[in-house]
Amino acid sequence: MKEQIYFGTYTKKTSQGIYHAFLDTDTAQVSTPQVAITVENPTYLTITDQTLLTVAKEGPLGGIAAYELADDSYVLTDDALVAGPNPCYVAFDKKRSLVYTANYHKGQIDVYRLNNDKTLTLCDSVVQTGYGHGPRKEQDGSHVHYTDLTPDGRLAVVDLGNDTVSTYDISAEGKLAPVSILKTKAGLGPRHLVFAPDKKTAYLVGELSSTVSVLDYDLTTGAFYLRQTVNTIPDDWTEHNGAAAIRISNDGRFVYVSNRGHNSLAVFEVLDGELKLIQHLTTHGDFPRDFALDPTERFILVANQNTDNATLYTRDQETGLLACCQKDIPLPEGVCVYFN
Repeated sequence: MKEQIYFGTYTKKTSQGIYHAFLDTDTAQVSTPQVAITVENPTYLTITDQTLLTVAKEGPLGGIAAYELADDSYVLTDDALVAGPNPCYVAFDKKRSLVYTANYHKGQIDVYRLNNDKTLTLCDSVVQTGYGHGPRKEQDGSHVHYTDLTPDGRLAVVDLGNDTVSTYDISAEGKLAPVSILKTKAGLGPRHLVFAPDKKTAYLVGELSSTVSVLDYDLTTGAFYLRQTVNTIPDDWTEHNGAAAIRISNDGRFVYVSNRGHNSLAVFEVLDGELKLIQHLTTHGDFPRDFALDPTERFILVANQNTDNATLYTRDQETGLLACCQKDIPLPEGVCVYFN
């Protein structure tokens, strides 16, 4: 079986935009990625109903763009670009036809409607103010890094700059209303969040602290509560590291985190509601910014940004453990991995 993969990239060196490849699950090989869409700095993307939504940039303008996928073609249907830096995350709300973006540099959440004709209409913008800032040099103010849905249809917002995880209610018109806020340990530098299948447990990766935290989520109030925090790197690692992407298996038994600096994937088993580290393994490249499980969950594919390569692993679905099966897949400036 062949599975489609899309890669988001930076376009600071040789990359031309969004790349496309296939994973052959029978041979455990990824084809050489090819340029699919020429666009500037498409650092994060998602796909829904034959529409690809991506972060985009055009000179001094930043925002998002929508492309229709049809017959191996990519047709730009609309973009929403404004002066200033582009966002770093994009998510789609199928029930409400809304798109949510996180703008790291502006500390801003934007909400768009994806109309029936695949155009975009801005519904709301919220700047995270009044929450202070963290103690680290990267935490000079609000830096929103993640905006995505909770299991009960609220919006979870992760802010690296002020060490917060916020929850917002979302109206049918796409307006946001604050519900709850969790203040993490100072300097944690939260980046991304994933939910367990029970809908009441979430896992929060701390970029600046190289940690992952177990959070309890209250479906009634929309509030998060801290249960546990563990390290994603060995205790004797003294060089720089930034934890990056976090994923969870569909059965909720295993959590995976990438480490940029240590250049590894950390594998955790969920035991009695808490995390236990069971494996560290190299990504065979530098700065693994993102990775993803394929739809069968028999493979994990990681993108190494600084060495322009991707690495494929087989995954034991019973033990959660990984083994490298293909490395040095050519991928320029890869920062996002998406299986369609």
